[in-house]
Amino acid sequence: MFSRSVSFVVAGAAGAATLTAASAPSPLYPVYQRLWGFSAFVLTVVFAVYVFALLAALLTVGSLSDRVGRRPVASGALVLLALGMVLFAIAGGTGALVVARIVQGVAVGAATGTTTAMILDSAPNPRLGSVVSSAVPSLGIVIGAVLAGALVEFAPLPRQLVFWILAVVYVVLAALVWLIPERARQQPGSRESLWRSLRPSAGLPPAVRPVFFGLVPSMAATWALGGLYLSLGSSVLGKVLEVHSHFVVGVVLGVFFAAGAAGTVVSTVLSPRWREWLGYGTLAVGVLLTIAAMPLTTLPLYVAGSAVAGLGFGAGFRFVVQALGEAAPDTQRGEVFATMYIVSYLAFSVPALAAGLATERFGLEPTAVAYGALEVALILIAAAAGIVRQASKNESPTEHTVVDEGELPCRTS
Repeated sequence: MFSRSVSFVVAGAAGAATLTAASAPSPLYPVYQRLWGFSAFVLTVVFAVYVFALLAALLTVGSLSDRVGRRPVASGALVLLALGMVLFAIAGGTGALVVARIVQGVAVGAATGTTTAMILDSAPNPRLGSVVSSAVPSLGIVIGAVLAGALVEFAPLPRQLVFWILAVVYVVLAALVWLIPERARQQPGSRESLWRSLRPSAGLPPAVRPVFFGLVPSMAATWALGGLYLSLGSSVLGKVLEVHSHFVVGVVLGVFFAAGAAGTVVSTVLSPRWREWLGYGTLAVGVLLTIAAMPLTTLPLYVAGSAVAGLGFGAGFRFVVQALGEAAPDTQRGEVFATMYIVSYLAFSVPALAAGLATERFGLEPTAVAYGALEVALILIAAAAGIVRQASKNESPTEHTVVDEGELPCRTS
């Protein structure tokens, strides 16, 4: 068995690698469109089926590792993810692409909660576990986008090589996680109770609802922007900003999510209130910069805007997680966070689908600019909700238990 420090590294690698698969196809979407002749709306459908499959898995098998152990669930999910990569590598049309995305979504949904728990279980201290579990998803997305872009541009087998490499990585990680020591877990119980645990679980205790609904605009603003980058981002770069290098496309997409990881880390030194306003301010400025860059066809300005917006993405969403963790009762945090991810992933996919439809009618650049304007409106609503929430807190000075962020359960995208 691995030592605690080695287990922490392996768990972190598994968590990052899981999300690498989410962004690996993004630089290839324009290639698929040219080869198979599908529309921008079909492209966003291919993106969205992944999210819906992920949600279904997250809400059904997301807590299975509490009963049967981390290792079998993590290993099984990584093997399934390797199968998804093989399906991508051999895909010959749009239908095969959709099937690959569904398999990928189920695998990522099954793996994310489990690998996050493994990171927290093996972390040297709770705070480090919290920071790493929050940052590795963005790091994984960066690796996937940059790696795919580089291989498509410079390597042989441009449509297949990245997926064969990732398939091998997932098989190796599936074996390595068996060497991570298991922590104590719930008794398996009867087969009937095990099946009952697979039923979707989400809800909001009455005391949490005001805080939760006040944070919905924040969830929507952050995750909707992430969805735009992973669905239409490569098309915007290629058709609007005239970037013809797949490697550069991958790097620019990676900038947003790398900044998101940095925002998560930077925000740990700020108070929750400043973390919230850092998120809103940088998100708004970044979106405005990217809107300005499109009609000007200025790539450096777009990259700068992506970096600033990514910083807001990381800081803003970390604030949401902390605020809900403080508001939720200890025994119902799992339900609250499951509901948070339902809203977040819906914001991740539904606006992107709408943008795909709008692109067919109005064109890519007007749609992207309008999407950015919607983002700014959501940020303003979120900021107004934050002001109202702070005023309410000042008027009713009740005791609030401050929760150590390292103790919060965290599921990732």
